[in-house]
Amino acid sequence: MKKVFMSIFLMASSSFAFAQGFQINLLGTKQTGMAHAGAALKTDASTLVFNPGSSVFLEGNQVYISGNAAIINNSFLREGASKTEYADNGIAPPFSAGVMFGPKEGKWKAGLAAYTPFGGQTDWGKSWSGQMALTSLELQAIYLQPTFSYKISDKLGIGAGFIINFGHVDLQRNLPVTGSAGGTGSAQLQGNGMGYGFNVGLYYQATDAFSLALTHRSTVKTTVDDGDAIFDVSTALSTSFPQPNTFKSTLNLPSTTTLGLGYKATDKLTLALDINYVHWSVYDTLSFDYKQNTPQLQDTKSPRNYKDSWAFRLGGQYGVTERLAVRGGVGYVLTPIKDGYVTPEIPDANRIILTLGLGYQITDKFSIDAAFMFEDLEKRTQTNIETGLQGTYKTYAYIPSLALGYKF
Repeated sequence: MKKVFMSIFLMASSSFAFAQGFQINLLGTKQTGMAHAGAALKTDASTLVFNPGSSVFLEGNQVYISGNAAIINNSFLREGASKTEYADNGIAPPFSAGVMFGPKEGKWKAGLAAYTPFGGQTDWGKSWSGQMALTSLELQAIYLQPTFSYKISDKLGIGAGFIINFGHVDLQRNLPVTGSAGGTGSAQLQGNGMGYGFNVGLYYQATDAFSLALTHRSTVKTTVDDGDAIFDVSTALSTSFPQPNTFKSTLNLPSTTTLGLGYKATDKLTLALDINYVHWSVYDTLSFDYKQNTPQLQDTKSPRNYKDSWAFRLGGQYGVTERLAVRGGVGYVLTPIKDGYVTPEIPDANRIILTLGLGYQITDKFSIDAAFMFEDLEKRTQTNIETGLQGTYKTYAYIPSLALGYKF
């Protein structure tokens, strides 16, 4: 029975590690084409997210919507095994959208953005070798951000937005006990949560060629007050895991501080460098409070011990014609997950990012942008300190992106 309890506990503690260890950097297709750099550039209404301080410098009123199709290829080779196992993750659809308006030639602009900075989906199947650690996970974090941007001078702008997070999680795994129908038992945690934060930015046009940016998107403390804890176990164990049951938990989605540099090298070529510092150390412990406790189902507390990490992104845009632009970029991202804490939910590692993109101004008002991002995560051999799952993970990501823009 102790083994069963520990399995349930580890499932819960690792499930939200996915939320903390998997940050989605797909917040604008123009920027995606440049390795997700662009905090110091005046691109489109996606600046509401990238840097609210630069939004006020954009011409006219604008609306944009950006969609992505994230295809994540996870593989795992268990220690001592000869066959590599693959997750069937499907396609995750991160998005970003926004509308921005203000007086023509005015000193302010206001806007509203919606975007997905955290989330994803993983499905290893019900019969893989790590089924007692995880079978599937779906996570969503949707930020809604009303924003205001103000022009202090012709060179300096500031902006701020208030963040409301709507979160959802659904995790499933098998248990080393008999289920109600005679097969393997299972457990599922699902729930919705809300959290609040802010996004601030500073933009400075130092010279005609150089621009600088400093932004900070805060930690968002998200609370699940009434999540469902669902256990499929035999009748003999039903009193140990009462149904229905709920849980309460709070997690901190980490803040990100970005220093950006823009450089207009020629009339046609613009370069961008972004350095991100992600404050992952806020995720040091995760606790779960079950509404109904039994000797076998106690409230849990698990150390996660994430560390703060860096990301470096360099990109560029070249205007082929007045209407057509091509983009490219390269990035390197350091993992926040220490050895011993890697899980099947997010088998994270240091990664290299390569991107390509293009944009076309269809009319004076309509534009379309496309990009493709490739991520290559280092192979990582791990033994999880809580589950004991031992093996080698390897991950690739293939992410096409498409956006539409309109000025009015």
